[in-house]
Amino acid sequence: MVKIKPFRGIRPPKGLVEEVASRPYDVLNSDEARAEAEGNEKSLYHIIRPEIDFPEGTDEHDPRVYTKAAENFRRFQENGWLVQDSRECYYIYAQTMNGHTQYGLVVGAYVPDYMNGAIKKHELTRRDKEEDRMKHVRVNNANIEPVFFAYPENGALDAIVAKYTATEPVYDFIAPGDGFGHKFWVVDRDEDIAAITEAFAAMPSMYIADGHHRSAAAALVGAEKAAQNPAHRGDEEYNYFMAVCFPADQLTIIDYNRVVKDLNGLTPQEFLAALEKHFTVEEKGTEIYRPAALHNFSLYLEGRWYSLTARPGTYDDSDPIGVLDVTISSSLILDELLGIKDLRTDKRIDFVGGIRGLEELKRRVDSGEMKLALALYPVSMKQLMDIADSGNIMPPKTTWFEPKLRSGLVIHKLE
Repeated sequence: MVKIKPFRGIRPPKGLVEEVASRPYDVLNSDEARAEAEGNEKSLYHIIRPEIDFPEGTDEHDPRVYTKAAENFRRFQENGWLVQDSRECYYIYAQTMNGHTQYGLVVGAYVPDYMNGAIKKHELTRRDKEEDRMKHVRVNNANIEPVFFAYPENGALDAIVAKYTATEPVYDFIAPGDGFGHKFWVVDRDEDIAAITEAFAAMPSMYIADGHHRSAAAALVGAEKAAQNPAHRGDEEYNYFMAVCFPADQLTIIDYNRVVKDLNGLTPQEFLAALEKHFTVEEKGTEIYRPAALHNFSLYLEGRWYSLTARPGTYDDSDPIGVLDVTISSSLILDELLGIKDLRTDKRIDFVGGIRGLEELKRRVDSGEMKLALALYPVSMKQLMDIADSGNIMPPKTTWFEPKLRSGLVIHKLE
C-alpha cells in the first residue's frame, strides 16, 4: 500500500509566480538558464541552476555553486518571493498542452515506499547524477523540484480534483516559450485531505514517470537523515519527498528518437539491403514519414524517408522488454548493423525528444551533423506499468513525457 501526506508548501505569492516559475533543471544547460533568467532576480534558476550567478564556464558541480543555491533559497524566503503555507495541504497542478489537460495531485511521497518498491521505477539511474541532486537536497534541506508519478485511475480522486478545479485557481498562466498552460489549486479542507490520503493508501503502488534521479536522490537523503537521527520516529518530514501524481489514463508518452553519425563503414545501399533481413523496407519519398504502429519505424537517410516494419519472429509479444520497439531497434539496427553497443556511452548516437518533431531529425541529418535518423512509435503507459510491475527495467532513452512539470510552484522543506 502507498503512504502519502500533505505538507506545508513554500510557494510564490500569486503576483510573482510567473517570475519565479521555471523549467526543470535538467531540460536546459547553464547557458540557456542564464539567458532565460537574465534580468530576473526572482527566477528559480538562481536556486536550481545557481552557476548562473558565477562567471560563465563555472562548473555546475563546484561546491560554491551548491552553497549559492542555499543562499538564494534563503534570500527568496527573506524577500517574500517564496512563502510557506500556514498549514499542511495537498495541491492540484493542471497542465494543458495542445488542448489536452492533465490533473496531478502534489503530495509528500513516503521514502520507505521508494526503498521497498511500492514506488516503482522503470529506468536505471547513474550514481553521479544521484549524488548531484543529493547535494542539492542536502544543502537546501528541501525538495526544490517535484518528481512526476503516475497512479492507476481512481474515481474518488477524480471527484475531489473535479470539485476544486471547478473553482478559481490560485495560479493560472501560460509559460513562455512552449505556450503550455499551468493552473494550481490548494486542497485545504480536512475531509478532502483525509479522503486523498485514504485513496492512496488503498493503492498497491505508484509509478515513476519522469524524474528517476530526483526520486532516488530525494529518497536517499531521507533515508540518510533517518539513519543519522538517533531519535528517529518515522513521522518526520524528511521521511517524505515531493511528487506530482497523475492518473495514468491522462498521460501520454511521446516518441523518443535516435540520430546516428555514420553507417559503420556501410554504404547507404549496403545498409538498406542489410535491413531487409529483419525488416520490410519501403521507400516513402521526401515527405516526412511517421511510424504508423508498434514495430513500424521511420528511417531518414540521404534525403529520403523509409518505412521499416519488423518481420514476425524478430520480437516476442510475451516479453515485456523484448516487445518494445526500442529493444528491437537497439538490437537489430543499432547493435547488429551499426556497432552501437551501449546507448548510454557511445558518442556516435544522440537522442531527440518527440516534442521537437520529426523535422528536427531531418534537420540534423540534412546539416551533415548526422548520417541517419530513426523515429520510433511511442511506448504506452500500459507498457511502462507492465514493465515496472514485472520488476524489469526499460532500455535507455525509451520514454519522453510532455509537458514537463514547471518548477517553483511549490517547494517541500524536510523539516
